Amino acid sequence: MTNQDNWLEIGKIVSPQGLSGELRVYPVSDFPERFQVPGKRWLLRSGETELQPIQLLAGRYISNKNLYVIKLAGVENCDQAEALRGCKLMVPASDRPQLGEDEYHVLDLIGLEVFMQASGELVGTVVDIIAAGNDLLEVKLHESFTTDKQQITNHKKQKTVLIPFVEAIAPVVDLKSNRIEITPPPGLLEINN
Repeated sequence: MTNQDNWLEIGKIVSPQGLSGELRVYPVSDFPERFQVPGKRWLLRSGETELQPIQLLAGRYISNKNLYVIKLAGVENCDQAEALRGCKLMVPASDRPQLGEDEYHVLDLIGLEVFMQASGELVGTVVDIIAAGNDLLEVKLHESFTTDKQQITNHKKQKTVLIPFVEAIAPVVDLKSNRIEITPPPGLLEINN
């Protein structure tokens, strides 16, 4: 059995594209080269634990659908492509593209705790990253943060806020300490009831 901790999912095959065996892939990786640069990838079929090596021949991005269309070796027709529906595309976890100094893997940011840089107060936890012109951190607010601010709402549902992931607002990202420090402009964290 393959130890999946050593693997990263880069996308999921959602359907065949056309009749020549091309496949539509919904990406969960921010790196286009995962789908466009030919080379070895691995398939994980649903319900299975063994990974199957496969050769990526080509790929292109369809921006209005946020999908990649890829061509895999040995997948020549619609039936063979259909058989791969729902498979995950994987790469070894060690195969991370080199990042620039201020770039981060999305997976590394989820779960980080967010603190006010000035006061050291815990704001909440990053639960998602929303890709926009500037990426947005979706932060689930910590209960103490919502209560202290008299911003408690009638239905005590823990709120989330979106914080632009830009250096001016999130100047410190410390993966080793599992924390992000933010200097939000006034009003950014006000909760809209």
